[in-house]
Amino acid sequence: MFLERLHGLSPIIDERAEVLILGSFPSTASLAAGQYYAHKQNQFWRILGEVIGQPLKEMDYAARQAAVKAAGIAIWDVYASCEREGSLDSAIRDGEPNDFMQLKKLCEAVSPGTELALRRVCFNGGTAGRFTRHLAPLGFETLILPSTSPANASWSYERKLVAWREALRK
Repeated sequence: MFLERLHGLSPIIDERAEVLILGSFPSTASLAAGQYYAHKQNQFWRILGEVIGQPLKEMDYAARQAAVKAAGIAIWDVYASCEREGSLDSAIRDGEPNDFMQLKKLCEAVSPGTELALRRVCFNGGTAGRFTRHLAPLGFETLILPSTSPANASWSYERKLVAWREALRK
């Protein structure tokens, strides 16, 4: 069976980023919308909104991006491209990782001459968390968080929120 090569989204990042949240790869809903975590049942925007004290779930996407950047948070995925049928991480095939060595250049492109403040990388789920071994050697503190995906029904919303709050504390 032939699968179309899918390409991920550009990162949400600027020079204020202290924490990078890495998912695995955008869902089909996210790719169609051109927005991170666009699936209505994904708890990402609700959880992150509670953590940073902003009603992210109710905001339009541009406002969400601005609020996240103002909170010192960046969002990206571990895979730049892959082949996948559906949206499940387990269906990802032939994944090509993003170039994490380029994080500093991404920030400098937004604000030339500004030093990168990024110090912590939080992985949204176990599939993304497999990349800890790639980012920890670059000097980042790394944490694997419970996935906000609706497929992660074994964790309650409240339990996920506690874990995310703890990880994103400054």
